[in-house]
Amino acid sequence: MNPLIDSASLAAAQASSRPPLLLDCRARLDDADAGRALWRDGHLPGSQHLALEHDLSAPAGEGGRHPLPSHEAFTAVIQRLGITPDVPVVVYDDMGGQLAAARAWWMLSCWAGHADVRVLDGGLLAWQASGGALESGEGVAHAPSDWRPSFDDGALVSAADITPGHSALVDARALARFRGEVEPIDPVAGHIPGACCRPSADNLAADGHFKPATQLAAELEDVDAETDGELIAYCGSGVTACHDILAYAIAGRPLPRLYAGSWSDWIRDPDRLIATGD
Repeated sequence: MNPLIDSASLAAAQASSRPPLLLDCRARLDDADAGRALWRDGHLPGSQHLALEHDLSAPAGEGGRHPLPSHEAFTAVIQRLGITPDVPVVVYDDMGGQLAAARAWWMLSCWAGHADVRVLDGGLLAWQASGGALESGEGVAHAPSDWRPSFDDGALVSAADITPGHSALVDARALARFRGEVEPIDPVAGHIPGACCRPSADNLAADGHFKPATQLAAELEDVDAETDGELIAYCGSGVTACHDILAYAIAGRPLPRLYAGSWSDWIRDPDRLIATGD
């Protein structure tokens, strides 16, 4: 199944007899509550807010800045939102999926095993550009569900699974951060030795939509040529890495596993190796 849905198809699905459950994943890294405020001010009709800091992450610390929540904690989020395995889910943000929509897609689809989760291509801006309406306020909460997913922890790796210089690593951060030239968030700059850089922004066209599947497939084939072995995706804290994994899904290529702790977890141990430059 194509993990993307365009605005016209979403509008048609909303008017059908089987409308999807909509999740607004907007977030701002410098303000944990900004996403909910943005949602309250204007969101796709019927959507609920899914918070990066509170719903899609455990508290920062052991495991990095955005460690995954426990199975029990994320199951509680799923049940609160009324998510069931037989109702389609569409997630969106306002950054082409780079910040939290792709993370929500990965957690619901790849980890929790929901069979029909898609990302709104182009996000909120594409919806508005197509003439889609917004509503404001808190809206009406969905009835809770009793779904208890069977989580696939095989889609994950930990720092202990990574051998610097030998593991096949794809880093989703911007090239300047990968090289260690700048580091605006974490206290140490650089990358895990042996990684190659595939910035998540490179998955998008200039208009904020994902590049065509054929183009992504060709570009990711070049990325794969730089690595040897089963791919592992990481970034600063395991969020934009999910955007790279989503790009692999769109391209129809085998999905990398996720190092959820990513760079912010890697640098917690001063004995772990660090590389800079290309």
